[in-house]
Amino acid sequence: MTGPSVTLFVVTATFAMIGALITISARRPLRGAMGLLVNIVSLAGMFLTLNAHLLAALQLLVYAGAIVVLFVFVIMLLGSAAEVAPADGRFASRTLGIASTIIVFLAVSSSVAYFDAPWEAVPDGFGTVEGLGMAIYRQALVPFEVISITLLVAIIGAITVARSPTE
Repeated sequence: MTGPSVTLFVVTATFAMIGALITISARRPLRGAMGLLVNIVSLAGMFLTLNAHLLAALQLLVYAGAIVVLFVFVIMLLGSAAEVAPADGRFASRTLGIASTIIVFLAVSSSVAYFDAPWEAVPDGFGTVEGLGMAIYRQALVPFEVISITLLVAIIGAITVARSPTE
């Protein structure tokens, strides 16, 4: 990676972490949704630094364009002034959550600190629609078809559950 790429990666990673912290710590749901939007846009920027332009576009279209809009729509439907009640008296769960977060952070940072593999050149077609199509339909055809059949079964199951009479 070149100097500007590393700088863009660090900036987008910083914004992604800030957006994630806003998402999980916001007391108002609308602010949490905006933190999620910052996180999603930052992840799209990180995909751009990795030469995955298609993934960056899909990240913006699907997650920023559809999922966050859906969250904001539900928040507006329920009322945007609602606040998340603070959890009083849950010392054990908070301590366990903080301890597990610290353990995961230390494990990831220690593994990244000892990672010294050289950067390789990006192959032709990486991150393009054609490259993704070749990877899906030539190298991963069976898992792709298994996932599509599983999603079809899940859709049929959801329709069946939704149409069943309730008492």
